[in-house]
Amino acid sequence: MVSRTNKFRGRSRYHGRGKKAGRGAGLRGGRGNAGINKHRVMTRIKYMPGHWGMHGFNRHPSLRKVNISINVSEVCRLTEDDDINLGAFGYDKLLGSGRMDKALNITVSAASARAIEKVEAAGGSVILVEADENDWEEE
Repeated sequence: MVSRTNKFRGRSRYHGRGKKAGRGAGLRGGRGNAGINKHRVMTRIKYMPGHWGMHGFNRHPSLRKVNISINVSEVCRLTEDDDINLGAFGYDKLLGSGRMDKALNITVSAASARAIEKVEAAGGSVILVEADENDWEEE
């Protein structure tokens, strides 16, 4: 019995595989994502929606406003004074998570409604000022 390889020696140009099948990844149409916009376009449409193109957007860094915030519970631990300027500590927004133990007068450029409620319920006050008025370089 002659082996398959020996059977094709000298008689067949492509050894029974056809022209492309015997070379590299020719039978499967390339390796990896080869042909994804040519002969495998339907595969891309069906199984890889949104594979190409831009998605979403990025705003210019100069237009982004990122607040450096602090919670009400952490403000009590910042200092022993009754009057606190959060801008001097580098914070620009007061949030309402946690408990307020003592009455404080807090100066900040922005505060949530819940934070203002908690500070006033403890007997303190929140003074909202513009971001430019805060003394950032105080310490």
